[in-house]
Amino acid sequence: MPNPPLLDPVETLAQLVAVPSVNPMGRSVSGPPFGEDRLTDHLEELLGRLGLRTERQPVAPGRENLLARLDGDPPPDRGGRVVLLDAHQDTVPVEGMSIEPFVPEIRHGRLYGRGSCDTKGGMAAILAALSRLVAERPSGMPTLLVSCTVNEEYGFTGAEALTSLWESHGTTIVPCRPHAAVVAEPTGLDVVVAHKGVVRWRCHTTGRACHSARPADGVNAIYRMAPVLAAIERYCRQELDQRPVHPLCGPPTLSVGTICGGTSVNTVPDRCTIEIDHRLPPGQSPDASRQQVIDSLDQALGGSGSLQHDPLSMRGLALADEANGVVAETLAALVRATAGECRRVGVPYATNAAFYAAAGVPSVVFGPGHLDQAHTKDEWLPLDQLRQATEIFYRFCLAPEKGVSRAL
Repeated sequence: MPNPPLLDPVETLAQLVAVPSVNPMGRSVSGPPFGEDRLTDHLEELLGRLGLRTERQPVAPGRENLLARLDGDPPPDRGGRVVLLDAHQDTVPVEGMSIEPFVPEIRHGRLYGRGSCDTKGGMAAILAALSRLVAERPSGMPTLLVSCTVNEEYGFTGAEALTSLWESHGTTIVPCRPHAAVVAEPTGLDVVVAHKGVVRWRCHTTGRACHSARPADGVNAIYRMAPVLAAIERYCRQELDQRPVHPLCGPPTLSVGTICGGTSVNTVPDRCTIEIDHRLPPGQSPDASRQQVIDSLDQALGGSGSLQHDPLSMRGLALADEANGVVAETLAALVRATAGECRRVGVPYATNAAFYAAAGVPSVVFGPGHLDQAHTKDEWLPLDQLRQATEIFYRFCLAPEKGVSRAL
C-alpha cells in the first residue's frame, strides 16, 4: 500500500463543511441536506485512504456511527490502553443563515460554513492528527478509537449506541471499554470537565373548536395555556432560583422555547402546545427533576389535570468532574505548552461525553472554536485554533513519557 496521506486540517475542514449533514431535529424531512449518510460515506473513504479499517454501526435508518481504530504499542490484546476520540457528524439546520452554509470560505483567518465550529473543526483536527500518527506509528502510543457519531444535536442516540459496544464486551473495532475519552466540541481550547444535562418535553392543553364569530361556544386551548406559562415563570423564580449553584456549571434553568396553537384566526383553537427545556447541573436526576416540574404545575393548576405531558423528547446526561481529573490535567498541560493558556471549566450545554462517563470512561470535552460562533447565521472557526488543536490531539496520543498514556 502506498504511504498514507498527511491531512491538512484546513483542507480537511473545508471538505467536511462542503458535505451537508443537517440533523432533521425531529422534523419529517428527508433528502439533501438532511442526515449524516453522505458525510459518513466521505469519512469512510478518507479513513480508508489512511489505511484504517472502519466499521459502521447502525443507529437509525440511514444514520450510522462510523468507527476506526489505530492499534497502539502494545495493542489492546496485550494490555495496551485505548483512547476514544469522538466528534459528532451532524449539524444544526441552516434556515436564516447569512452565508452559503455548504460553501466553505476562508476570510481573515477564519473558515465560514455550517458545522465549521460545531463540530467539524474538532473532527478535522482529530483526523489530521490521526494521519500523522498513522504515518509515524510512535512507540508507546495507546490504541486510538475514533468515533464519528450521529444525532448529537437532537438526542445523543449515537453516543448511547456506541457505549453499548463495550458494554456488550466489544466488537472487532471496539475491543474493550476505553480508558479515556476526549469529545470534540468548541471549547476555545479550554478543557471542559463538567457540564449540565438536559431534558426536553412537550405539554398540551386542549379545548373545543368553534367559529370565532361565537367564541363562547368553544373552549380556547391557548387561553388554557396562559396560566401554565405563568406557573412556569413562578417555578423558575421561586423554586429553581433557590437551589444550590454548582461551582462550575451554575444553577439549573428552565425555559419554554416554542408555543403552537390554532389552525386559523377565525377558529377557536382546540389545542395548544409548548416545549420545555430544563438544564440540570451534575448531581440532579433528569427524571426526578422533570417530575418535580410536573408536580409543581399540577399543584398550581389546582390538580385539574388540564395539562398533558408527552414523554421526553431528549434526555442528555450531565458530566461530573469527579473521575476525569488526571485526563483533564494531562490534556490541559499539553494545551498550555502549545497555546499558552488553558482553563478547566464547566459549561451549561450537554455533550456526548456524559454518556461515555456514565459508561465508565473518564471523559473530557475539548476543541477549537467558541460556543459564541456555534449555531450562528455566519458560523465560523478561527484557523489558528484549528492548527493548535491538531497539534494538541497529536501530542495527547503520544508515548507514555510525552502524552496521555502516562495518565491511564
